[in-house]
Amino acid sequence: MRTLLAYVRSGDPDLTNRQMALLLLVYLKPGPHTVRGLAKALNVSKPVVTRALNRLGALGYLRRQRDDADRRNIFVAPTREGADFLEHFKALIGSGGNGQSGEKRNHRSEAREPVHA
Repeated sequence: MRTLLAYVRSGDPDLTNRQMALLLLVYLKPGPHTVRGLAKALNVSKPVVTRALNRLGALGYLRRQRDDADRRNIFVAPTREGADFLEHFKALIGSGGNGQSGEKRNHRSEAREPVHA
């Protein structure tokens, strides 16, 4: 429970389970990743993946990248901001919510107020 509270208080954007699953899939499985491939891996439709990518892209956690060999293909690529988010999330889980719960992180797309219980 402490880990969840630390995450809520961290100032990190709230991600849905689908968004988190997509983010983890891109960072943990070797690419290249396409919308079609990600949809198949998560057993969801392509529009579901597109909506999640829109959100994760707005946060700077993933980016779309055109294939230089075939401009019709679009790959989903990780970013430094996304890697930083996952490292912070990993630290929260590893500390059981005790270590970095008081830290605030600024995101260009979303600033959060502290949660008062």
